[in-house]
Parts: sequence; structure tokens; C-alpha cells
Amino acid sequence: MKTPQSIGVGLLGLGVVGSGVAQALENHREPLACRVGAPLELRKVLVRDVEKQRPVSLPPHKLTKDAQQVLDDPAVQVVVELMGGESPAGEYIRGALERGKHVVTANKEVMAKDGPELLALADAKRLSLLFEGAVGGAIPIIGSLTKDFLGNQIHSIHAIINGTTNFILTRMAEEGMSGDEALRLAQDLGYAEADPSNDVEGLDAAYKLAILATLAFHSRVSPGEVFREGISRLHARDFRYASELGYAIKLLAIAKRDGAKVEVRVHPALVPEGHLLAKVSGVFNAVEVEGNLLGRTVFHGLGAGREPTTSAVLGDLVEIGRRLVANGEPSRAVQMEESLTVKAMSEVETRCYFRLNVPDRAGVLAQITRVLGDLNISIASIIQKDTDPTTQTAEIVITTHPSKEAAVQRSLALLGELDVVKEVSNMIRIEELPS
Repeated sequence: MKTPQSIGVGLLGLGVVGSGVAQALENHREPLACRVGAPLELRKVLVRDVEKQRPVSLPPHKLTKDAQQVLDDPAVQVVVELMGGESPAGEYIRGALERGKHVVTANKEVMAKDGPELLALADAKRLSLLFEGAVGGAIPIIGSLTKDFLGNQIHSIHAIINGTTNFILTRMAEEGMSGDEALRLAQDLGYAEADPSNDVEGLDAAYKLAILATLAFHSRVSPGEVFREGISRLHARDFRYASELGYAIKLLAIAKRDGAKVEVRVHPALVPEGHLLAKVSGVFNAVEVEGNLLGRTVFHGLGAGREPTTSAVLGDLVEIGRRLVANGEPSRAVQMEESLTVKAMSEVETRCYFRLNVPDRAGVLAQITRVLGDLNISIASIIQKDTDPTTQTAEIVITTHPSKEAAVQRSLALLGELDVVKEVSNMIRIEELPS
């Protein structure tokens, strides 16, 4: 096969990240050409409005509103999809592969829902489908799971993979903000969308965790199998009490293998203050991977935004370009060689933190401990916190030893029915990690 004089790139989407990629291709031609071995030429760019003013200036003939002009262009060898969303982005990725074009994408939703099928199609066509930018921005976690860690049996992943929620939780912990105040600040700074529900309800993290778990355990995990709980129930006092107990609160994405089963869950969790994940602040992301040979390895960095995701996309693009120049075959996709069952959340065991509002009088704790004891939930500690003389109520914080989720949920219902419990204010799981 003849070495290409240049490598044609088609870009689908010219938003925040798309503009960053286009700008890099236009303004850093020589360094990129040196790294690839041939120039990367931006041939066509799909946009919604060719007249719109953008941060990057491109010749009008390179812009199109017709995706087929990108997908059918014989001068385009690599398609970079940066539109986001499931449709039509997923159809365009498939169409590019079917036409014999390599693909780079940062689309977490498409790769979480249809990644294994698209990777199998790429394998069948002897093409590359790379997606480092889909999880963790510039953090090289996808490459590590698909190449560097393949000699390992991965035991677990614990990750902070949504910068918006981590920013909100950091402000609540450090400044005592309410969740609403911290969210408004995140929106003002451009970290949160006008509709932040995908972030604050954990859906974004669930997509990313499905990708990581599928790659780590070589078994298909779909987003719908990921247990998901958002951050809306967290209160500033939870952060204060957690700190007194020696914990930080983070929205954790957790995947653990247990024999032929795997548990996958996204929810707020108390993390020991001595652990690295407890120290991840602001919009930063972090991923801890534990394997039989690598031990515990932590990746930390900016997890989203124009520059980090542009970095990941360009890295994938350069890798494909170098293979084309070397006439090399693409790396084989991680094979779905196992059929693990996703463990029902009701079977998962965790320690728990309960915050209850109760009358400030004798006999209350006896009734509460009886409910927990009847369900075999062992108490680790009980602490009385704020007391309100006006209402004659108090808050108590209970931590438990590991208990099954089914028992925990049953206890919440029964505690809510007790006359001595004014309110079950919150329940947060505790994830014990070694410091």
C-alpha cells in the first residue's frame, strides 16, 4: 500500500470541541505532520449553519450542512464525530465505518449504548474506531484499558467522572453553599448546562461508567444496568457531619467484579479523607483502577471542556494517521469474551450513613435501633448532632457496618413510619477505600 501524501479529515460538528480540533488542524499543521509522518488535511466540516460566526475561521468551501458530503468524500479517510447525542451521530459513525473510513469520536452516549457493535463493525472492516475523549477528557483511561492494562484482571474502578457535579460538591463542602447556589455558580462559570439534569442526576457518569466497565471486564454493560442516584438530596450539613466523621462526599462511579457478577453504580458516597479521590476538587476528574498486577493506579486531570477533550481527540487522530503512514493494521478492539451478570442493586453490600430528625426525648434510639437490628443492620456509631430547642427536635447521625441494600431500603421505609422519627433526612452510602 502506498504511503499517503496527506490524510484527509472530515469533521462532524463545529461546537466547542469541534472548533478546538479544527483550530489545531489549521494552526498547527507542521507539528502534527511531523508526529504523523504526513499532513492532516481538514477537508469537510458538517455544521448546522454555514453563515454562523465561530471562534475558528474556515474557508466556505470546507463547510457543509449535508453529512453525506463528508461521509461520501473519497478524500476523507478519517471522520471525527463531535456532535454529541445519540442520533444522528450514531448513524453517521456507522455510515463512516461502512464506507471504509476510520472514526474518532468523543460521544459517550453512543459508545455506552452501541460501542461494542460499532467496534465489532470496525474490526470486521479493518478500521480504527477510537474514543479516548468519551471519558475523562485528557485522562488516558480508555487507552490504558484497551492497551496497557490488557495483561491484568481488573478488580474494580472507582471514579469521579463528572466535573460539573464535582464542582458543585466542592463548593458545598468548602463554602457551605446549598446545592442550588453551587449549581447556579457552575452555570454562571459555564461548567453546567442550562438543563443540568444529565449531570446532577448522574446520567452522564452512568454512560461513562458503562464504557469503562465494558472495557475493564470484557463483558457488555449497558447504561440501563447502571444503578444511578443523583446529588439533589445532599445538604450542606451532610458535608459538615461527613467531615467530622473523617469523610468527603463525592459522586462516585463504581464498578466491581465479584466472580461471575459485576456491580455498577453511580451515587453520592462518603470517601475517607485520606484517599486521593477525596482530594479531587472543582471540575477535575479522577479514575482509580485496581488490577491483579498493576495494584491501584489513579489517573487525575481535567475531565471535560474544550482543551482536554481536544487533546484526547487529536491524540486519537494522530494515532490513526501514524498507522496509515506505516501501512499498519488497526489495533483489535477489546473483545467481549466474558458474559458477566450485573448484580442487582438490592444484593450490593455497603456501609451507610443515615441522618434522621427525631424528637429530643428519651426512648427514641431504642425504637430506631430495634428496626435496624431486626433487619440485621449492625450499627457502627450513633451521634446526636444539632438540637432545636424551639421544636424540641434533634438530628442524629448513624453509620452502619456493611449491609445489603435491600435491608437498607426496607429500614428507610420502616424508620419513616415510626412516630419517633420526624424525617429520614438522608441516606448516603460509605465506600471504604484504603488511604
